[in-house]
Amino acid sequence: MADKKQIVVGALIYPNGAHDASWLVPGAQGNASNDIGYYQRMAQLCERGKLDLFFIADTPAARTDDLKAWSRSPDPAFMNVFDPLLLQTAVAGATKHIGLGATVSTSFAEPYTVARQFATLDHISNGRAGWNVVTTANDYAARNYGLDNLPPHGERYARAEEFVDVVTGLWDTWEDDAFIYDTETVRAFVPEKFHALKHEGDFYKVNGGLNLSRPPQGYPVILQAGSSETGKELAARTAEVVFGSAASLDLAKEFSRDLKGRMAKFGRSPDELKILSGITVVVGETEEDARKTLASWQELIHPDVFVAQLGRDLETDLSDLPLDEPVPAERVPSVSNFHKTYFDEIVGLIKEGLTLRQIAGRYNRAKATFCGSAKQVADHMEQWLEEEACDGFMIPFPVLPGTLEDFVDQVVPELQRRGIYKMDYVEGTLRDNLGLTRPANRYAAGTEKRTAKAS
Repeated sequence: MADKKQIVVGALIYPNGAHDASWLVPGAQGNASNDIGYYQRMAQLCERGKLDLFFIADTPAARTDDLKAWSRSPDPAFMNVFDPLLLQTAVAGATKHIGLGATVSTSFAEPYTVARQFATLDHISNGRAGWNVVTTANDYAARNYGLDNLPPHGERYARAEEFVDVVTGLWDTWEDDAFIYDTETVRAFVPEKFHALKHEGDFYKVNGGLNLSRPPQGYPVILQAGSSETGKELAARTAEVVFGSAASLDLAKEFSRDLKGRMAKFGRSPDELKILSGITVVVGETEEDARKTLASWQELIHPDVFVAQLGRDLETDLSDLPLDEPVPAERVPSVSNFHKTYFDEIVGLIKEGLTLRQIAGRYNRAKATFCGSAKQVADHMEQWLEEEACDGFMIPFPVLPGTLEDFVDQVVPELQRRGIYKMDYVEGTLRDNLGLTRPANRYAAGTEKRTAKAS
C-alpha cells in the first residue's frame, strides 16, 4: 500500500496565546511578551510534538490611538513584542529540528537587509529559516516610516514582487561551493563563483553582492498569507508555504484549486507549494467539554476589545453603536484596503442582521474553529487532507501552553496512529521536512532562474 500523505502542522505563537483573553486565563504569565525563555519553552514543546513550523507574526508598529481598548488585549495586539527575527535567532539555539518562521514586511524594509538577516538565521539554525512575506495592512506602521497612510493595495504587492526577486537574487550571490578555504593556494573563495546582482526596477536599485555564503537551504522557505487576487498571484509565483484562511471545507478546496492552478503559468508545479489552512483547535474529553472551555474564555473578553477589533477589520469606527442592535448597512464602507478576507466576513455577518454582540461571538477572522475530542480533531484534519482542501494546518493556539500541550499529547498520537503524521523529523533542513526542493543557484552551470515571470 502506498504511503499516506503526511500532514504539515505549524504553530502560530503569541504570548499566552492567540485568544484575546488568553492573558486573563488563570495561570497565564504576565510578562510572557518579554521572556525569551517562554518562547524557547513553547518551541521545545512544539518540537516534542514534531510540528513543522514555529511561526511568529508581526507588524512594525504599536497602536497609537484608542489605547483604552488596546490595553484590554495587550499581547496579540503587538503592543509589547520582540522583533521576530531576533526572537527566532534565540529560539534557534534552544531547538534542533523545527522550522523557524518570521514575518518581515516588504513595505518597510530594504531587500539587502532582509536577504542578509534571513541568510544569517538560516546559517545559525542549520537550515530552518522561513520568511513570511507581507505587505503590512495598517497605517500605524506607515506613520512609523514617514507616511500618512499605506500605499494602495496593488502598489504594495507590486513592490513585494520586486522585493522578493531582489532578495532571491542576493541569496544567489555565491555558488554553493564558492568558499574553499584552501591554505595551499591561499585562496578563501573562488572568485568566478561570486555573482554581483545588478538590478534596477520600478522600486529598487541594487548593484552588489551579499557578504555571506549561500544559505544552507539555498533560499530560506518563502511563506505568505494572502487571499486577494494580487496576493494569490504573488503566492503562485513566489511562495512555498501559504497560510489559507477558509473557514469551511468547500471554500478551502476552492482556494487550494485556485491557487495551485495558477502556478503553471509561472513554470511551477503544485508540489512546490504547501497550503496550511488556519484553524483554531480546542481539545476536550468531548465536544461539549471543549465548547464550554472556549465559552469560558469568550466571557473574559471585554466588550471594548471585540468592538474595536470589528471596527478595525471593517475599517470604520463602530464604538458608538449599541451592542444589542443590528449594525446599520450605511456604516459599512464600500471597499477594503487592508484585509479583504476579514472585511468580507464581517459584511456577511452584518447582512444576516446580527447584532454587534452576536457578530463578535461568531467572527473569527476567517479561520475555522474546531472544538472536540482528540479523535474528532484528527477526523477533521484527516478529512481536509484527504479531500485536498489543504496540505496541513497553521494553528493559532488560543491559550498557551495548555492548548498546545493538549494537541501534542492527544491529537498528534492519534494522527500518527492513522499514518498521516510523521513519527520523527527528517534529518536536514526545513525544506527537507516539508518535502520542498532546494533551489539551484541561477548562475551555476546547467541551471536556470527559479521563478521566471509569466509571459
